[in-house]
Amino acid sequence: MIIGVCTIELFLPDNGSLKDKRQVLKSLKDRVKQRFNVSIAEVDDQDLWQKTVIGVACVGNRKDYVNEVLDKVIGAIRGTPRVDIIDYHLELL
Repeated sequence: MIIGVCTIELFLPDNGSLKDKRQVLKSLKDRVKQRFNVSIAEVDDQDLWQKTVIGVACVGNRKDYVNEVLDKVIGAIRGTPRVDIIDYHLELL
């Protein structure tokens, strides 16, 4: 069993409140979860309006599959309007 974990630091430049941030993140998380069948959650910087860290986890039986899924998740987030990736870290266990 291979577990892939990715932490992604995001900048949300258009947000003016925590309510705006929650709306953008909920949409992003729902879309990623449904499209890629991964677990996703906000894991840090919950009290900041324009910055957050999300965690994404994927389980599979091959390293190349897990790595490919997490790469596609990162690509999908990159293509999301109103969201910029500052940094990300991918780890396979």
